[in-house]
Amino acid sequence: MTLAMVAFWALVVFAVLALFRTQRSGESTPDRRDPMQILDERFARGEIDEDEYHARASVLRASVH
Repeated sequence: MTLAMVAFWALVVFAVLALFRTQRSGESTPDRRDPMQILDERFARGEIDEDEYHARASVLRASVH
């Protein structure tokens, strides 16, 4: 009975540690896409029109230099 209890709690601790390790590894690699790529995708999906695309692209290009 004692052995089963120890095994149960060891399994619980292992599961919790594995869960936290998985979450932490996901946070360490944030999605670092290029702002121009995001703008291109929004334009391609039709979320913004051509005028807004060019206006935002010029702002992005000016902020890089």
